[in-house]
Amino acid sequence: MIEVTKINGTKVLVNPDLIELVEETPDTVIAFTTGRKLIVKEGRQEVKNLVKSYRKEIFAD
Repeated sequence: MIEVTKINGTKVLVNPDLIELVEETPDTVIAFTTGRKLIVKEGRQEVKNLVKSYRKEIFAD
């Protein structure tokens, strides 16, 4: 799971395996394969880096 901050300041954990796309419009919107969308404070590149770090951690074990 990766931790992101919703636009209202609440921190949430999301499953990066369900992320379909991340776009900045200008807010960062994460769209999931479930159809749900989440607006977060982190930028697109930061979300990408969080997912990369998560995957490295999973495959390192």
